[in-house]
Amino acid sequence: MRILIAEDDFTSRAVLAGVLKKSGHDVVETVNGAAAWDALQQPDAPRLVILDWMMPEMDGLEVVRLVRALQTDQPPYIIMLTARGEKADIITGLDAGANDYLAKPFDPGEFHARVEVGRRMVELQAELLAAKNALAHEAMHDPLTGVQNRRAIFDALRKELVRAERAKLNLSIGLCDIDHFKQVNDRYGHQVGDEVLCAFARTIQDNMRGYDLVGRYGGEEFLVVVPDSTELADEGIYERLRAEIAGLRMATRAGEVCITVSIGVAGAGDGTTVDAMVEAADAALYRAKEAGRNRVCYASK
Repeated sequence: MRILIAEDDFTSRAVLAGVLKKSGHDVVETVNGAAAWDALQQPDAPRLVILDWMMPEMDGLEVVRLVRALQTDQPPYIIMLTARGEKADIITGLDAGANDYLAKPFDPGEFHARVEVGRRMVELQAELLAAKNALAHEAMHDPLTGVQNRRAIFDALRKELVRAERAKLNLSIGLCDIDHFKQVNDRYGHQVGDEVLCAFARTIQDNMRGYDLVGRYGGEEFLVVVPDSTELADEGIYERLRAEIAGLRMATRAGEVCITVSIGVAGAGDGTTVDAMVEAADAALYRAKEAGRNRVCYASK
């Protein structure tokens, strides 16, 4: 584990570093509080910190307070190391945000034990954060295709609509429906149908810009959100997407499967709501199906 030492006394710093390196840790050494604060603001800052209280330029207590004011999901574990052993001092250090406190001169065995407690706490915190992020991802993504789920794509569309209205930008959405998808399930089975849905979602993602969004609207329908749209013509992004799907031969366990897609497109206007946009795109999609499928229809036409 990378551990930061902030200690102005050369001998004490060398002893601390030696004990930590002997235990297999990667040590970052700083000679005062200002240098420690600079190191702790870096993206790859050590997650465990050993701070001397009394240091030039900035003392350890001030460093602790600055660190605790940072907005981060992974705050460092801080051990205060000082000759000040009065209970009032210990309380002051802990109140400022230190996790532990060790008085000088320290016993190497006790120091090692306290560092190990800190290491375990840092690792536990990382595991909890990873679990939290995984749960958040699951809550916002479709478990089959991996794209955003209905709730997430609607939330994203709502934010993009606000941004477009505020900045006077264009915004469009495309409601995509796989043509005759029921026939795929009936002919090849639902497992092949799932493979087709996944391949379809990947194809959409591969043909969108980095800031475009896609989510599963429901069943075989997907909603594409295109910020900063500059075209609603047949040569635009939706027609390219339709053509890409029409020319795709999807590899499945039952062999190659070919599909087409119908797309209903709607743009945002002054005062447009999410529901109104989706309703307009749905109406355009219905016209695309009525006109023979495998085509793009626009609510504005």
